[in-house]
Amino acid sequence: MAYWLFKTEPDTFSIDTLRTQKVACWEGVRNYQARNMLRDEVKEGDWVLIYHSSCKNIGVAGIAKVVKAAYPDHFAFDIESDYYDAKSSVENPRWFMVDIEFVRKTERVIPLSVLKAMPELENFALVKRGNRLSVMPVSEEEWQAILTKEHLPARQ
Repeated sequence: MAYWLFKTEPDTFSIDTLRTQKVACWEGVRNYQARNMLRDEVKEGDWVLIYHSSCKNIGVAGIAKVVKAAYPDHFAFDIESDYYDAKSSVENPRWFMVDIEFVRKTERVIPLSVLKAMPELENFALVKRGNRLSVMPVSEEEWQAILTKEHLPARQ
């Protein structure tokens, strides 16, 4: 079992969307490094922090579990999809997705500012300058440290 952080823009897909759908495919990843992690490393049973980005309340918003390991992202084959890729085919897919299941929302959104201030996360990719990956690994220690922050008041 491993731990991950998946970034999403809540105007497109949020923890509340996942809560309503219960299970959803995590499609549309179009970065090769993130794709490689989804395809090669993310496994059924892994835990996921859902992270809201590009919004008013940026931060960790909930928890999900991977319920289906990587398979071809069929939206890449659909010319009507925003995720269409003419170079991807059923025979030779370039992009992959996983299915995740809603576990719970965090008690509050755990802001990036709080995460950046945590010494336990000094090596965490999310808090490093310039990191834009939509899928990133989280160590067990980082996971536990992050979840201890959901019960604290927003101002520290």
